[in-house]
Amino acid sequence: MADLADLHGTAMAEFDRRVAEVALTDWARPTPCTDWDVHDLVNHLTTEQMWVPSLLDGATIEEVGDRFDGDMLGEEPATTWSVASREARTAWLAPSSLERTVHLSFGDVPGRVYLWQMTFDLGIHAWDLARAVGADERLDPALVAELLAWASENAGVLSGSSLFAGPVPVDDDADPQTRLLALTGRRV
Repeated sequence: MADLADLHGTAMAEFDRRVAEVALTDWARPTPCTDWDVHDLVNHLTTEQMWVPSLLDGATIEEVGDRFDGDMLGEEPATTWSVASREARTAWLAPSSLERTVHLSFGDVPGRVYLWQMTFDLGIHAWDLARAVGADERLDPALVAELLAWASENAGVLSGSSLFAGPVPVDDDADPQTRLLALTGRRV
């Protein structure tokens, strides 16, 4: 099993690489997430990153409040993503971040649980963004393998969360990335 902090770095790099490929004319393009265009998708991941430093410092959802609601990307979406992701990554790399108690909307969890969720979201949405803007859709194979193992172990959590669509069937000989994406309702 790969080191979770390293895995998160890989997932963040995958998403970051796709953000760098978004052209000015791409922001309104649809994504595999039926309710989101490219702007909405990048805004979602950016605001997720903005929450990290506060939550890892022990803040509750209520204490953060609506600070990160709405459009947080502003006039320079890629720059806003870059700053938010850098600050989140720095918070994750702090000593004991994985052992801290994090107060999430569904309860208190160890930082390690929160980091797995963030890593999974970055990986899946990197593919969504690539698909939306016509970028390379291949994700890092080691990342895919780890995310597939985690998703398989946490299938009940995923299906009950309403964060992703329900699984879609794939052929028995489907490659790992196709199987991973299928667990979140995506068809390659």
